[in-house]
Amino acid sequence: MKLEKVKEILNAEVLCGYDRLSEEVNTACGADLMSDVLASKDEKSLLLTGLTNVQVVRTAEVLGDIVCIVFVRGKKPGPEILKMADSASIVIMKTDYPLFIACGLLYKNGLNCGSEF
Repeated sequence: MKLEKVKEILNAEVLCGYDRLSEEVNTACGADLMSDVLASKDEKSLLLTGLTNVQVVRTAEVLGDIVCIVFVRGKKPGPEILKMADSASIVIMKTDYPLFIACGLLYKNGLNCGSEF
């Protein structure tokens, strides 16, 4: 699924990485525990989370396969997070949907949860 479609489905606002909305994601992971995210082995993944600290971007950088981070519940990350994400070529979006609903909408529209299930 293209990130443009993710933006549309979640009625999301793009905070950085506008030029990368044509990129594809294969799976999505919804988590607030970064240890759960680190256990993921999926390529070209989307991370949905309510955490707005630098550890989220650092986790994405360590994995190297997270293309986009979507912050849920209308949370907006600070400028330091946006700068880190832009440097790492990670798209950042925010949506007003809670985590459960955002994940459900993406699943309903064909985005899978990955290889673990």
